[in-house]
Amino acid sequence: MGKKEIRAAMRALNNALTATERLTASTAIFSAIERLPEFRAARTIAFFSALPDEPATDEVLARWNETRRVVLPRVEGETMHFYACRPETLRFGAFGILEPQGEEECPPERIDLMICPGVAFTEDGQRLGRGKGYYDRYLAQPDLRAYRVGVCYTHQIVEELPVEEHDVKMDLVVYP
Repeated sequence: MGKKEIRAAMRALNNALTATERLTASTAIFSAIERLPEFRAARTIAFFSALPDEPATDEVLARWNETRRVVLPRVEGETMHFYACRPETLRFGAFGILEPQGEEECPPERIDLMICPGVAFTEDGQRLGRGKGYYDRYLAQPDLRAYRVGVCYTHQIVEELPVEEHDVKMDLVVYP
């Protein structure tokens, strides 16, 4: 399958999940991340505000924000930057995603742990995104030394993906 077909198949599978299934999977995913030594050592975590078909992040975002510096992406033209996050200041931005507004930008070298959504992953960390390249461009920055964790539902793990030279591999993929 090509990228377009994989994206369509995963979108259908994700949308078929019930709210309970999504919440149960999300809880398992983020509980597993909280047990990682890289999470326990992280002072700054780059996270994301979930779209409706991604693992739910609202509850964990609020919890992590109490004990760590959590930064979220904001799309600015063709680039993505991460900003300090206060959940009450989030506003819908590019692509209908909640983004931080008026907060301090976090340079890539300050991020210890980066949690990345994706459309599909392989067990060894290959990632297929939504097709705009924002995460791959950000992850390719030489100053970014963060431990990279992809998160997805179990059905989003595939044997292989059509990988291109610019695609950046995750250090770990966590799923329920």
